[in-house]
Amino acid sequence: MSPTDDPKGVARYLRNLQAETDGAFLYRALVAAEKDPAIAEVYRGMALAEERHAALWREKLAAAGWRGPEPRPSGRSRTLAWLAKRFGPRMVLATVVGMERADSGGYRSQPEAESAGLPREEKQHGRLLGEILRGTAGTGLEGAQVARYERGHRAVGGNALRAAVLGANDGLVSNLSLVMGVAGANLSNQTILITGMAGLLAGAISMALGEWLSVQSSRELFLRQIAVERDELVADPEGETDELARIYRRKGLDPAQARAVAERLMADGEAALDTLAREELGVDPDELGGSAWEAAFTSFVLFAIGAIVPVVPFLFTSGLAAVGASLAVSAVGLFGIGAAITLLTGRSVLFSGSRQMLFGLTAAAVTFGIGKLMGVALSG
Repeated sequence: MSPTDDPKGVARYLRNLQAETDGAFLYRALVAAEKDPAIAEVYRGMALAEERHAALWREKLAAAGWRGPEPRPSGRSRTLAWLAKRFGPRMVLATVVGMERADSGGYRSQPEAESAGLPREEKQHGRLLGEILRGTAGTGLEGAQVARYERGHRAVGGNALRAAVLGANDGLVSNLSLVMGVAGANLSNQTILITGMAGLLAGAISMALGEWLSVQSSRELFLRQIAVERDELVADPEGETDELARIYRRKGLDPAQARAVAERLMADGEAALDTLAREELGVDPDELGGSAWEAAFTSFVLFAIGAIVPVVPFLFTSGLAAVGASLAVSAVGLFGIGAAITLLTGRSVLFSGSRQMLFGLTAAAVTFGIGKLMGVALSG
């Protein structure tokens, strides 16, 4: 068969091969970035599976007569790999889970994939990643080894990446709208600059304070809950042993194994407290929701980075030229933010970037029009 005999089939095989190439590349990057050998081994197994899947689609393409170049890892997978290397696997893990679920769903309608068991394997990958994401992996390990395996793997990466993108977006859109509203009222360049910088500082401080209060309140609540759990371990050790056993029965261990694990954990009070905090309270004792000051600083910086973009042109020019330049650089920034969102969604860069740019510029146009009307009314 030549590629022209079944162009849709060849295109589908190529999409599948690209997805598996991206998956193998990304899992190899997670292996290199992961500090826990047990979890790194899980990623290595997934990389090997993705490489086997890729080989299947290469065979299908060869049988169809396709002789094109080998697909290379996409920009999205390279960016995710860089983030994992720079900030750790948790930064990208939630996104990778979404990719695996999409692959599993896409394969269900493909007979070749079904017969090779690919949907089942991709679903298994998603389940394992979900366990790592929730900090519930390693149910076959015992005692303190279970606690060590689970420690530090309750992923916040997807949320951190989302917060970074949305923080910059909030700053850019809100300050662009503010600057355009003031510019529409035909106020002086100095007034626009002062307003823009005031909006930047007010928004960044408000975001930082809100983030600090949110994280600090959560930390205080978590500390209180953990203190209560510590008291219960002392007051009712038998009851807490039963609770630990129930936790591991829910994880799939038989009653005898679950009881043995619970007793080993109870022999190490801190390991028992760590496990109960994670499993019963959903709290990571090592992080307690993260640092409030770090969250506040990050929110301040991200908002400020976005908010400064529409103000910069007014430092160098004025009038309509400054308005046009502000809209132009803001449009580029909005497109870039939309493109960054595709790391989470997997949608087209062009689609997401254009959509983000359209929404942001529409908001700016509305505030410019309102400013224009208010300027005319006040001057009249």
